[in-house]
Amino acid sequence: MKAKFFQFLKIVRVGCKVRAEVAGRLLFLKLVYSREVELIVPPAVRVLCFKINVICCIEIEKQRVHRFAATIHSYKPLEVYKGKGIMYIDEVIKKKQGKKSK
Repeated sequence: MKAKFFQFLKIVRVGCKVRAEVAGRLLFLKLVYSREVELIVPPAVRVLCFKINVICCIEIEKQRVHRFAATIHSYKPLEVYKGKGIMYIDEVIKKKQGKKSK
């Protein structure tokens, strides 16, 4: 399979991990929930985990890659105050300022 399109995702949070099993067909996300989130990867998409917090989705079609990456991103989108959650590698976050004390 010649992969033309890929999307990298990064988990920014302490204690959150990711792992892929069964030749990249199952993806387990350990987020701040009480249980692991188990995702079944679509047949044409390949998932690689480089570190415990970096995910790479690879596919020939661009739409499938971005749709699956958006599914992963929807489980824990970035917080605007602390900047924690699942983010795309090329995503730029603009943090909001918290409450000001008088």
